[in-house]
Amino acid sequence: MPVDRSALGSFLRSRRDGLTPAQAGITAFPGPRRVPGLRKEELAVLAGLSPDHYSRLEQGRQQTVTDEVVEALSRALQLDQVERAHLRDLSAPARRRGTTWEAPQRADPGLLRMMTTLDHVPALIVGRRSEILACNALVRAVLGAEVDAGAVLMRWLFLDPRARQRIDNWSDYAAAAVGAMRYEVGRHPADRRLLDLVEELRATDPDVARWWDDHGVTDRTSVDKRIAHPVVGTLTFGIEALVSPHDPEQRLVVYTVEPGSLTAQALSVLASWGLDAPVTSGGI
Repeated sequence: MPVDRSALGSFLRSRRDGLTPAQAGITAFPGPRRVPGLRKEELAVLAGLSPDHYSRLEQGRQQTVTDEVVEALSRALQLDQVERAHLRDLSAPARRRGTTWEAPQRADPGLLRMMTTLDHVPALIVGRRSEILACNALVRAVLGAEVDAGAVLMRWLFLDPRARQRIDNWSDYAAAAVGAMRYEVGRHPADRRLLDLVEELRATDPDVARWWDDHGVTDRTSVDKRIAHPVVGTLTFGIEALVSPHDPEQRLVVYTVEPGSLTAQALSVLASWGLDAPVTSGGI
C-alpha cells in the first residue's frame, strides 16, 4: 500500500513559504512573486534536485525519499535539529513509520525512582499522547489538583480554563506543546488515539488549529514557565525533560528553580503544608 506523503508535502511547503531568497542566500528568480518565500524552482536548485522531483515531493506523489534528499532539503531549508528529525520521520518508508499501542502505559521504574528523590521541586512522568503516568505532590500544588496521574496534559492545557489562569506565559508554552504534539504525530502517524486527540483539540480550541496549521515542531526538552499561584504569587521555573533510556516514549519532566530564589522559598512553603505522597497511575 502506498505511503501517505501529504504530511511531508505540507511540511516542505510551510518551510519553503517561511524562507525568503535573501535568507537562503540566493538571488530571487525573475518574474512576479505571489508569496515572499522561496519558489519551488528556487528550492529545487538549492537542494540540487530537478524541479519535477521537488514538485512530486511537495505534492505527496514521491513514494521513495532517500536520506540524501532529506539531508539536501534540510540544508536548503535551514532546518534546525528538531525539524530535520521531523523531516526524516515524514520521509521514512512504511516499515519505519510509527507504531500503535494498546497495552496500558506504566511509569518506567528508573524514572519513577528519580522522581521520588525530587520531592523539593515539581516533577512528573509523561508518556505517550501527553498522558501523566506519575507526579509528585508539588506538581499538583503548583498547577492545581486537576494535574494528576491518569490525566492527559494536553487536554488540561487547552480545555481547562484554569490552565490559562495558572500559566502566565501560556501562549508561549502552549504553542511549544502543539509543536511537540506534531513532532510525536510525525514519529507515530498510525497511532489512532493520538490522531483523535489532535482532532479533538483542533476542533475545540482555535489556538491549537492555528498553531497546528503553522507546521512548527518542537521537542520540549527545555522551556521556561511562569506560574501565577493563587496563594504564594508568581513562580518561575525552567522546565527540563529527561528521556527514559528504556522507553523513549516516557519523559521525566522537572520544574527546576534557582537555589535561594523566591520561587524556591515559595516551594518550601507549599511543601510544609503536608502535601500528599507521589501518585502513579496503575495503567492508562
